[in-house]
Amino acid sequence: MSHTAHIPSHRKPRQSASKTALRAGVAGGVLSTIAVAGAAGPAQAEPVTQTIEMPTITAGLSTTVAASAQATQQVALDIETQAHEDAAAAYAAKTAKKAKAEAVRKAEAEKKAQAAAEAEAKAEAAERASRTAERTTLSASSDSSDSSVSSSSSPSYSSNATGSAASVVAFAQSQVGDAYVSGGTGPNSWDCSGLVQAAFRTVGVDLPRVSQSQSTAGTQVSLSNLQPGDILYWGGAGSAYHVGIYIGDGQFVGAQNSSTGVVQKSLDYDPPSGAVRVL
Repeated sequence: MSHTAHIPSHRKPRQSASKTALRAGVAGGVLSTIAVAGAAGPAQAEPVTQTIEMPTITAGLSTTVAASAQATQQVALDIETQAHEDAAAAYAAKTAKKAKAEAVRKAEAEKKAQAAAEAEAKAEAAERASRTAERTTLSASSDSSDSSVSSSSSPSYSSNATGSAASVVAFAQSQVGDAYVSGGTGPNSWDCSGLVQAAFRTVGVDLPRVSQSQSTAGTQVSLSNLQPGDILYWGGAGSAYHVGIYIGDGQFVGAQNSSTGVVQKSLDYDPPSGAVRVL
């Protein structure tokens, strides 16, 4: 016996011929199957058909949707109505503010006009008082220097005027001795322009009421060329403070002041500033 006979071999034991043949057959069958499958080509996929059922809207859901739409419409209508109301309120407020401003403006204008009228009335009253005082002073001065004429307030001259001028002169002379009253228009008391106006009214001539306007009511004439019936004025033309009527022969009739009343006097008694001819 060899000395190495007892040492086991490291080689694997050989498989039996039957097992080897079995394995070869199985492997061959598998490969054949793969080959046949490859030759046949890829298999066609069958289409998949699937039906999806949609939910059906029930009657309750339809009612809810309709109610929601109606509510939305009502909200829109409410918003529109509110917008109209806001616009109307804003317009009304603007109109009221404008009306108030206009009322305030008118009230202020009326107040100013009233104040101006009152101031004008006061100024006129003061001017009239001043004129009356001035005429009174002139009359007193003339009376003291003309003591030889004791009946100067009585007519001492019969005018030779004719026509309308004669009527004017006659009316003026008939008022001599009447009282002087500021603003007087007769029949028994006069102021200077009231007497002149009334005298010319007897012949159908309607003169302005105040002396300022009467001093420009006719044609300006020179004091050296006077005729009976001419209107004499004291002060400037258009700004006269006193008027009278020339009756001829260097004399005039006028409502002088509260002290003398209506008098007939010589022009030297109170020399006028100018004269106008109406007739």
